Amino acid sequence: MKVGIVGCGAIANIITNFAVEDKLGVELKFFYDKDIERAENLATLVDGTAVFDIEDMLDKVDLIIEAAAPDAVEKVIPPILERGINVIIMSVGALMNFELKNRLEKLAIENDAKIYIPSGAIVGLDGMKAASIGKIKKVTLVTRKPPRSLGISTDEKKVLFEGTASEAVKKFPLNINVAAALSIASNMDIDVKIVVDPSVDRNLHEVKVIGDFGEFKTSTENMRCSMNPKTSVMAAYSAVKLLKSFNENMIVGT
Repeated sequence: MKVGIVGCGAIANIITNFAVEDKLGVELKFFYDKDIERAENLATLVDGTAVFDIEDMLDKVDLIIEAAAPDAVEKVIPPILERGINVIIMSVGALMNFELKNRLEKLAIENDAKIYIPSGAIVGLDGMKAASIGKIKKVTLVTRKPPRSLGISTDEKKVLFEGTASEAVKKFPLNINVAAALSIASNMDIDVKIVVDPSVDRNLHEVKVIGDFGEFKTSTENMRCSMNPKTSVMAAYSAVKLLKSFNENMIVGT
């Protein structure tokens, strides 16, 4: 399987490093970024090709990874799906625009393409998907992050937001992929609290799910990417695992 990647930041760097060690199970061949130098730097690591336009890779790949930003999804993903090319969307917060989400799903169906959303920076998404077969009554997410991860400066712990995931993504588009993934997996607009906490040095996510199955709680403490403190290492690892799974003969989890 030949793979291209759009957006050559922190996540793309981690994925490419696995490709260098031949641990992806796919061929990472094409790279695009608005900053062509960033694309070229990654391409040289795997004998790949940096392209000046996404269109230049569309006839040469089986799958494209979007690792750019939420505002890129609406522009980048439709032409990929229209070509019948599968996509992995890392900026899942963009899909809280339900009109966009529905349009992308329609394009995928019409062109026999698949949209993959990795589990990202949390554990328990498999359990959420299984629970959604029944009735989920309530999902809550409490996210605590150090100020740098939220792009702010403060010495005080305080609640920055309380509300729904769809509201949160408008105020924190670069920090709320977890809430979006949980909402999509549960088929509901979940309740979210975002806390800035100078006393923590990791991105913390606490999830509680109540449904007719019972209830579960998860707590995830993520190391931040050195290149971008807004990104958790686990998010990149989830994409790597998804790529590896395409060639695995035993699949664990839903």
